[in-house]
Amino acid sequence: RGGGMVPMLPGLYVGGAESCSSPESLAAAGVVAVLTVDAEEPPPLAAGRTPPPPGGSPDGRAVLSCPVLSCPCSQAGVSRSVAVVTAYLMKTEGLGWEEAYAAVKAAKPDAEVNPGFQEQLKLYEAMGCAVDSSSALYKRYRLQMLTERYPELQDLPREVFAVDPTNICQPPNTEVLYRCRKCRRALFRSSSILSHTEGSGPTAFAHKRITDPAQLCDDGREKCTSYFTEPVQWMEPALLGVMEGQLLCPKCTAKLGSFSWRGEQCSCGRWVTPAFQIHKSRVDEVRMLPVGNFQAAKA
Repeated sequence: RGGGMVPMLPGLYVGGAESCSSPESLAAAGVVAVLTVDAEEPPPLAAGRTPPPPGGSPDGRAVLSCPVLSCPCSQAGVSRSVAVVTAYLMKTEGLGWEEAYAAVKAAKPDAEVNPGFQEQLKLYEAMGCAVDSSSALYKRYRLQMLTERYPELQDLPREVFAVDPTNICQPPNTEVLYRCRKCRRALFRSSSILSHTEGSGPTAFAHKRITDPAQLCDDGREKCTSYFTEPVQWMEPALLGVMEGQLLCPKCTAKLGSFSWRGEQCSCGRWVTPAFQIHKSRVDEVRMLPVGNFQAAKA
């Protein structure tokens, strides 16, 4: 299990910290830049070698991204740096994460991406090999990681919260606004809804010993009776310091739903973790019409 430099593509290598220990060896291999995914910075490149300009290297060698590298390295060179190169192959070669990972392992048999990085590579593939912070998949993953890292939940990163709709002057025309049915206070936008795969329905509640036939049959009613959203700024006071509780309208205090960092079961049977659940019966949809359409309708 060495951390030596292994060629992956023309001008692209992967290795551990030891592969960065000799600037002369890097220069001899034609390396013009190094991306380190370790806490310690690698030594400077040999004199006369300069980092590549944005988009490539002076001699035409490939680099991972502007203005990054031709040799990513981590401490052992088997997990973090391998994950970076796998993502690069996914992006540039159009490979799925398993196919890209297999290609790296073929060149570097001791490669062993840890389970956490594998989940991130799966997410990267699901998002079309782009980091999209507005994606529901990305938001869901970030919340799950937050739950694991901050069990106390005394302080939450600001970026976790969606902007309160009342702080936005004019929402986009394509978005649906959701208001409290009782007082009409704006609560969240459609972009804050985190969709989930529909569960197995009534059979998922067998553990609750439901005996009412009406509840056990599928009579065509809507299976998901709640919206599961990302946290919104107005929820913050209720979320801090507790694992679960009620979600109340910040204006009229009407009960809207509930939250649980441990997760809650949707009416469709799917378990959602963490869960910020707003009952559909407690809110109204408000669809924004483009000004042009409004004027046309008025005419």
